[in-house]
Amino acid sequence: MEPNYFHKNLSTGKWQQLSFSEQMANIGSEVERAIKWKNKNKQERSQLAFFRSLELMDFTIADKNNINRLGELCRVRETLVDYFFADNQYKSSDTLWQKYFRAFTWYANLSAGK
Repeated sequence: MEPNYFHKNLSTGKWQQLSFSEQMANIGSEVERAIKWKNKNKQERSQLAFFRSLELMDFTIADKNNINRLGELCRVRETLVDYFFADNQYKSSDTLWQKYFRAFTWYANLSAGK
């Protein structure tokens, strides 16, 4: 049985064609949505955005181009789950996540000449 992906068009290998900064910027977009909906008390929408971010994070972890970044990627995934669904033992915040991912968005845009 075929997995049920949120990002069906990216699950076929298109994700690996993106640069690391583009991958992380896309993950960050979903995290931003999750934060936005969480702050508007729209829990279901927040969870869906967060699950989409996890799917993209898993694509990034599985990308052989990122083999040297597995430690960081797995820790980011762990702390995201801790922040959105556990006890926030790492003391993350909306602002911390926004700053972390916006750096990738900035770099991806810079690299693309935007």
